[in-house]
Order: sequence, then structure tokens, then C-alpha cells
Amino acid sequence: MIIGVPKEIKNNENRVALTPAGAKELIKRGHQVYVQQSAGLGSGFSDEDYKAAGASILPSIEATYQIAEMIMKVKEPIESEYNLIKANQLLFTYFHFASYEPLTKAMVASKAICLAYETVEKADRSLPLLVPMSEVAGRMAIQKGANYLEKPLGGRGILLGGVPGVLPAKVLILGGGIVGTQAAWMAAGLGADVIIMDVSLPRMRYLADVMPANVKTMMSNEYNIREQIKQADLIVGAVLIPGAKAPHLITKDMLKDMKKGAVLVDVAVDQGGCIETCKPTTHENPTYVIDDVVHYCVANMPGAVPYTSTLALTNATLPYAIQLADKGWKKAAQENADLVPGLNVIQGDIVYKAVAEAFSMPYTPVEKYLS
Repeated sequence: MIIGVPKEIKNNENRVALTPAGAKELIKRGHQVYVQQSAGLGSGFSDEDYKAAGASILPSIEATYQIAEMIMKVKEPIESEYNLIKANQLLFTYFHFASYEPLTKAMVASKAICLAYETVEKADRSLPLLVPMSEVAGRMAIQKGANYLEKPLGGRGILLGGVPGVLPAKVLILGGGIVGTQAAWMAAGLGADVIIMDVSLPRMRYLADVMPANVKTMMSNEYNIREQIKQADLIVGAVLIPGAKAPHLITKDMLKDMKKGAVLVDVAVDQGGCIETCKPTTHENPTYVIDDVVHYCVANMPGAVPYTSTLALTNATLPYAIQLADKGWKKAAQENADLVPGLNVIQGDIVYKAVAEAFSMPYTPVEKYLS
């Protein structure tokens, strides 16, 4: 198979979908890998590194899309890429369709095969290609939140862990999944007073067992959230409903109850956000203030640490990419059930129910293409 790796063009997105080591593994199996010039530079990989692995370097994004049967990316295509995508071309990347209707309609119109990292799902309901970036984003949420609590950046001027004789900051984490768990570990390690909320009692029992003493668990419901946001200095939104839009757990009217200079970090913003007042921001302009509350809503947080993120992502995606390249998307999905829920759009049909429902668009069961 001919695999193309374009350079990411989303604002300050420095990750790349395939490392030179990953390219070498595909090439060893007889596949051809074409990498757009300087695609890996932001992650610390030169064109020479890819050439040494056996890949070919192409001068433009247009050439990369034109030659490839499978495109491997990190972030969803943006508007300038829509017309480069060909019918029956396989796109393997993060899409987060349910949060952006124009992207969904463009991919339907392209008649490409869109296999989304974020909805590839194992039998135990885990999301293996979302986990590595969720781990990075969860840890970064605390790193960034602690930073923006500083007074010069608009925050309350509170040190997350406090000092002897001064109480630490209070951190509220909405969601006890991968992002929430990683955020809780980081916040606890810095000495903060942490509450993590979830709707699953089994999950909270697990977290109560494994977390240090300065992390408490609490059932997530509107009453508890309204009470806890009054005390919180930093709130992390870490709610995920696979393939669907995140619910708004903090609404605009709740901001008036929060401390002035409190910080909101909505990691779910690329799925629509779980905080009503959050809208996607960029690493260039990461924050804005509403009702004296600082909002940090960067939609590609792991892009700020591209070396770590690229290696973690390739570790997870490469085994699936090899299957797709070796067998083609259809046979690979027939033989590996993990890939089936990853299929979101096929040749003009939306085959992932939550995406179709998000925009009241027609839904086609994926079995039509796999039977």
C-alpha cells in the first residue's frame, strides 16, 4: 500500500502521524511511505531520518494526498485539505466528527473512508488510540492550569500545592477516565486538594483505592457540581462520550458562583466541550475570560509537547496501521473487531450512529460494507 504522511497544518500542531521507526516497519513489509517535506521537524525528526528509514520525501501536501492510498494524520483535515481528499482514499486520524458539522459534510462529500483514532474500541470498551493522547492531555491540564492560576496570567495568584502554613489550591476534576485519572495524579503530586467526580460507582471505588490521600471521589450530579465549583480554584473538564458530543456539566449561569480568577481547563473541547462557555482556542491564543473566570480550551493540547506525543501516538497506532496496510481497510476490519467502530464515514455514508445523530443526518449500519 502507498501511505502518505502530510505535514500538520492546524495552528501550532507540531506532531506527526508516523515516526521514522514506524515508517521503517511499514516499509519492511513491502509498503511505500511518502512523507511531506519537514513533516517531522516539529517533533524532532528530520527529512534525513525518514530517508534513512526508506521513506520518500515529497515537496508539498498536494503531492502527498495525490499519491497516497492511505493518509496517516494526527488531527482532522481542515478546510484547505478538503479538496485534496480522493474518493476511496483511507484517512486514519483523529476526526471528532460530532463536534464539527462542516468537517462531517466534507468527508461525506469526498466519498473517502474515514477511520477515526478516537472511536477504535476494544472488547472491554477501552479506546486504545485515545489513551496515549488522553494521558498527555490529562497531565498537561494540571500543568497549564497551575500556570494560569498565576496572577500575571489572570489567575487568582494561588500556588497549586501551597506551602507549609498555607492551604493548597482546590482542584475539581469532572470525569474519572484516562484524562481525569492522569490529571488527578498530577494535581495530587503537586500537593493540591483534589476532588474527582464520575457517574460510575465501580470507577470511583477503583480511584479511591489507587489515589493518594489528598484525592477524594464524589458522585457527579448537578447539585454536587454546583456546590463544588464554589470552592474550586482549578476545574478540569475530562468527560468523554465516545464519538458523541460531550454534555455541558458546567453552564454559563454557574460561572457567577465561582471564585474570581479561577481557571477552567476543558480537555473535552475537541468533542464540543463539557463546559458551556468553552470554545476551541489555540496555543497562540490559549485563554479568554468570562465572568472573571479564565478559560483554557486548546483543542490540541498534546501538540505543545510533540516529541512525547508523537512517540506515544505511534506506539499505539502503528499495529493498526500495519493491519490496514497489509490487508486493506475492509479485510482488516473484518478480522479485527477493534477497527469496526473506528469506521465513521465510508464512501459517502455515515456509519457511526452518534455522528449521524449529532447532525440529524442519515445513518447507514457499517455492516453494509463489511458483510
